[in-house]
Amino acid sequence: MSLPPPPFSEPLRLNQIGAGATRDLEPDEAVRARIARTLDLIKLPVFKARLTVKPADTGWTLSGQVTAHAVQRCGLTLEPLPTDISESFAIALLEADPRAPAEVDIDPEDDGPDMVEDGVIDLGVYAVEQLALALDPFPRKPGAVFEQPEEPAEESPFAVLKQFKQPD
Repeated sequence: MSLPPPPFSEPLRLNQIGAGATRDLEPDEAVRARIARTLDLIKLPVFKARLTVKPADTGWTLSGQVTAHAVQRCGLTLEPLPTDISESFAIALLEADPRAPAEVDIDPEDDGPDMVEDGVIDLGVYAVEQLALALDPFPRKPGAVFEQPEEPAEESPFAVLKQFKQPD
């Protein structure tokens, strides 16, 4: 089974980096709509990213700034909830070794470098990932309060049988 294509793709080949490469990304309305669907947003009227890839001691460093105006859905009222995002980030990248074994032990505590496969860094995927990480996973409008519904009185299964009891 193959993965669906990313909602936004902006590939950068390793041979295009040289001493460093900076890209300004601003997807059009159709791409922003795909990103909004992917991230379960009502809409994404503004999404911009400025990304820089530079060589590092081992591999590369991808750093950048993601800015956006997104409209999420309040988790309690389901009403539109506008939010502004402005996040900076830096990620270490390392070229995957094609001779390495296919099985990889994953340590959830290890925040090691991301692997670059096939000589391409997809800047669009990283920009969307950083936007997703910056969004509030449980958006709530100011003043929205969760009110626990009243629990129904627990009815004994035998209470129903009492209805059928013959009067003496």
